[in-house]
Amino acid sequence: MGSRRIEFVIAENPPKRLDKAVSRDVPEEASLSRTRLARLIEEGALTVDGAVVQDPKAKIAEGAQISIQVEEAEDSHIGPEDIPLEIVHEDEDLIVINKPAGMVVHPAPGSPSGTLVNALLHHFGGNLSGVGGVKRPGIVHRIDKETSGLLVVAKSDAAHQGLAAQFEKHTVERYYQAVCYGVPDGNDPRLRGVKGASFEPGNILKLTTQLARHKTDRQRQAVLFQGGRHAVTRARIVESFGTPPSLALIECWLETGRTHQIRVHLAHAGHGLIGDPTYGGRRKLAAKTLSEAGQAAVQAFPRQALHAAVLGFDHPVSGEALRFEAPLPPDMAALLDALRQ
Repeated sequence: MGSRRIEFVIAENPPKRLDKAVSRDVPEEASLSRTRLARLIEEGALTVDGAVVQDPKAKIAEGAQISIQVEEAEDSHIGPEDIPLEIVHEDEDLIVINKPAGMVVHPAPGSPSGTLVNALLHHFGGNLSGVGGVKRPGIVHRIDKETSGLLVVAKSDAAHQGLAAQFEKHTVERYYQAVCYGVPDGNDPRLRGVKGASFEPGNILKLTTQLARHKTDRQRQAVLFQGGRHAVTRARIVESFGTPPSLALIECWLETGRTHQIRVHLAHAGHGLIGDPTYGGRRKLAAKTLSEAGQAAVQAFPRQALHAAVLGFDHPVSGEALRFEAPLPPDMAALLDALRQ
């Protein structure tokens, strides 16, 4: 395996810690993330004025000569697979995919193959600088297996670091379209009594809770108000269906991005998603609320009716503002057509 040597000098007024100073001053073209640099230090790949230093917290001074030996990215243990992808955008730093429902993002014990990562490795065909020293796509966010829609994936350490920072700061624009039971309207006194629910101008439902893994069912998330991780979801009604209205197409957007966030928040509010097998997406509707076609479409819908429709962020390398939209997939479009009958 080949390697490259990166050499530079610590500039004036450096942070006191070695890892922070190196992260600040390493040449941008080296495409090394803070995480990768920390690992290289601990592995003994970095010298300061010719001496190996393996303590990330070591003191560092202005003018210190830094040399880092970086091994070429090794091949991933994950195998490439020829799986069709709908590519919305691609450049040398990142790729945006419109993921179909039914595809897992990353291999796991229950899904060792057929994933988005397997498909991307085949698509890149070895032309991948890699993330963290391995030739693999950088997954900075995920959407559930049975959720369709937009996903951005990094192709380099630099892009991975830049995208991860934006997700951490909650500056990424993410809008979802969903079909839920009931109509989340501010005039509903029941909804106004739900803990964590409030309404903002424009009849926008805001759900603010903590989320954590369920104590007894490890496949679920649970709403908490102490402990867990802070989570905020907003939703507005786009269209309602039925007489009286009993279902709604809603637009949701995330202030935070937690596992199953939209699904568990809406279920907590009493507006679970149609077809959601985990959070109660099978309810019996009044016989004459919808047409027969509408009733049948709701009962037959095979997954949670959730689609990641809009994704916007600043390009992590060029700084260009990017925004992408993905139309509803055929199954959700057909569901809406049936509900409108």
